[in-house]
Amino acid sequence: MNLAWTLGVRFRQGKQRNGYISFISFSSTLGIGLGCFVLIVLLSIMNGFERELLNRILAVIPHGELYAVNDGIEQWDKEILRLEKDPRIKQVEPYTKITGMLQHKGALKAIELTGLTVNDAKHDKWRDQVSAEDWQRFTTEDDEVLLGQGIIKKLGIEVGERIQVLIPTATEDLTFKAPHLMTLTVAGRLQVGGEMDNYLAFMHLSKASQETGITTGAQGLRFTLKDPYSAYETMRSIGYEFPQAVYISNWTRTQGHLYNDIKLVRAVVYIALTLVIAVACFNIVSTLVMAVREKHSAIAILKTMGASDSLIRRTFMLQGLINGILGIVVGTGAAVLVAPNLSAIVKALESFTGLTLLSGDIYFIDFLPSQLQWQDVIVTVSVAFVLCVLATWYPASQAVKVSPAKAINR
Repeated sequence: MNLAWTLGVRFRQGKQRNGYISFISFSSTLGIGLGCFVLIVLLSIMNGFERELLNRILAVIPHGELYAVNDGIEQWDKEILRLEKDPRIKQVEPYTKITGMLQHKGALKAIELTGLTVNDAKHDKWRDQVSAEDWQRFTTEDDEVLLGQGIIKKLGIEVGERIQVLIPTATEDLTFKAPHLMTLTVAGRLQVGGEMDNYLAFMHLSKASQETGITTGAQGLRFTLKDPYSAYETMRSIGYEFPQAVYISNWTRTQGHLYNDIKLVRAVVYIALTLVIAVACFNIVSTLVMAVREKHSAIAILKTMGASDSLIRRTFMLQGLINGILGIVVGTGAAVLVAPNLSAIVKALESFTGLTLLSGDIYFIDFLPSQLQWQDVIVTVSVAFVLCVLATWYPASQAVKVSPAKAINR
């Protein structure tokens, strides 16, 4: 191996004196390095979006829901004690949901109010969505409500103002009946991100159940699971075993499109940039093919001196792998430095240029997230290295086939 390495380095140094071969060699190294860099950075961005999805949206919306077909969940407090023993479940809480029209100074806005049991300890869960001051006001009175910041901004509502919500009234004979009017006090704002800020609101469970006439005290149960990605299977299992007729829902039905988009982009990015690395490796093939033709006489001399076919093959494979490994090391090293600091870099560029990359009114976050995962680095390096090895195999095999007699007679 030492002799093969020495010959490979010597052949590579001799190759650099040929300007055309040297240019192709440099382009292959650059292409592999750039492909590794961009692939790791983009995978880190996808990881960042997935992390923010879990920490922001899934911190507010439930991972799963069971809601009663008829009036409400019967003996929900006992059911919660039973369900919390399930090792798949992290937390269960009762809720009542109200859909209505918010009325404020002549303006109307569709709103979805979720009534929850409220205590000070729950603020830890929503620390990033509700300020401590707003949460303190929210826990004082039963008629307090937290509104999405999009609603507050659109209707010009101030904290402490009284708002009215029109609740549709259902009748058994499906006849029209005037909506029920509910008055609430705005305790503060709820900041989740994206479209949810334009319709989501939280209120007290007792008030919500009272206004909707649910005598059991809760319309349904909200679940926080230890593994949010198992929500579909877990909620079906729990729902089928529930002693009461209930509807089953999970977060993949309401917000699953965000996760599916992340997975789709991740797959497309990985395929596209792996092909970029593969194309860069083709330049290694071109470089080595020309190097083999240029070194016919040297190969013939080595064979005449007793060099084995495996030595010749290893020599040219190592010559090509030097370019590939150099590109992998430089590209991966740059990505490992940039990816963890990408959010700060992009924020600094936005401040310098005055441009906004992600708008909080459209997306559920207003910054570019990034989370470097070492398994992505390992997979990327492994794939790039395998492609480099495959690229060097054919030219090295052609070098083995060089005939000393023919090469010397040229």
